[in-house]
Amino acid sequence: MHKLMLAMAVAAVFAHPAQAADAPAGAMPAAMPAYAKDKPLPVPHIGKKTLANGLQVWIVPRSGIPRVDMVLAVRGAGLAADEPGHPGFADLLANLLNEGTAKRDSRAIAEAAQGMGGSVAAGAGADGITVQASSLASQAGPMMALLAEVARTPSFPANEVALAKANALQGLRVAETQPRFRAERALNEAMYGDHPYGHMTPTAEAIESTTGDLLRAEHAKRFRPDRALLVIAGRIKEADALKLAQEAFGDWKASGPAPAEVPKAGAAAQPARVLLERANSVQSTIRLGSPGIAATAADQIPLRLASTILGGGFSSRVNIKLREEKGYTYGASAGARLLRDGGSIVGGADVRNEVTGAALTEYFNEYKRIGADLVAPDEMRMHKRYVAGGYLLSNQMQRAVAGTLASNWLVGLPAEFLGEYVPLIEKTTPEQVRDVAKKYFAPERQTIVVVGDAKAVGEQLKPFGAFTVTDR
Repeated sequence: MHKLMLAMAVAAVFAHPAQAADAPAGAMPAAMPAYAKDKPLPVPHIGKKTLANGLQVWIVPRSGIPRVDMVLAVRGAGLAADEPGHPGFADLLANLLNEGTAKRDSRAIAEAAQGMGGSVAAGAGADGITVQASSLASQAGPMMALLAEVARTPSFPANEVALAKANALQGLRVAETQPRFRAERALNEAMYGDHPYGHMTPTAEAIESTTGDLLRAEHAKRFRPDRALLVIAGRIKEADALKLAQEAFGDWKASGPAPAEVPKAGAAAQPARVLLERANSVQSTIRLGSPGIAATAADQIPLRLASTILGGGFSSRVNIKLREEKGYTYGASAGARLLRDGGSIVGGADVRNEVTGAALTEYFNEYKRIGADLVAPDEMRMHKRYVAGGYLLSNQMQRAVAGTLASNWLVGLPAEFLGEYVPLIEKTTPEQVRDVAKKYFAPERQTIVVVGDAKAVGEQLKPFGAFTVTDR
């Protein structure tokens, strides 16, 4: 009896106060609360100075944790600057920067950075190479000196070069087994032709023929203060940061004439149809692509939003259609890739063999729809919030702010774009989305690359044109 009374008392305490006696258990509110008003990205003060040697310095003083982040971005040093006989060379160059300098070996570099409470590393992209460093604020001076040492005086020791080449060859062998790698390589070649953007994946021959002498020569040619930006963000005064930059980089001089600028990528490649043989595969990797626009082009903001709506997230149209409604794939995407001297439109998914043709049909249907009909207000609001929220979250940390500023600069965007991006997205209209989508996602512009079993999927591909079959 006592147990029954206790149970009744507990039930009464935890009952929903607004639930009527005859209301069904577990009834939910009629509507969810409205979203709070969007918060703008706090635009930091960015101090700007150009040193006598041409190096641009952007300084972002911030309160918060006692840490300083630094990014040195070198334009024209990346994968697009590689010679035709050495595609992917910039990756090796960047990866070897902190493996030995004129003063220290790789271990000494790592230990020095660790002793300052941070790290130093480098990476290559299409339009440049970035060298990132971070440390406790009290160690900002020594870390700036280490960053300059790594970026300016790498020694490319023979043992480190040999190890990096062996690792790169092994990585390439693994990548060659992956259908996505093969599809992307073929798509880039079809979209860009002979332009450097079409040939940024390494080859075994290119890796094997790389030498220490070549690395040193290319470093001297590519790393120049007049094509570089140094971003400093963190708990440091602007005057102090500028003084450290001057001490570490003020005497940096360019070696020889500047390399030629990367030419603008063409925007009118003839669509191709390529089937890369993968015998006995139970699924197909499909890619659709066409030339796009540069990051600074007039259409870039509405194209970014159109890309998000069409294929930039879980709630995007192609993902909902192919994954949720059709069950063809675990995930589908589509959107614009924006570089300094051109861009591309790329969509793709991994699908079961038997729905390869149907998946392509659904892609083209969605491409047509977004270029013909205005996006509904609720869908526009949802995706604008997604873009704005993702951007705000990704740029909360000062390391991310420094990286975003450097990445924007490499593709030609000014420092002010950091704070302008979200307001510009919010101002974009359904008409602008429709017009850019019609222009850049037009089905007749798209190259199609499929990696799969030709016997299993060949018949399904016939309605889309004549495919060249190759095992590359």
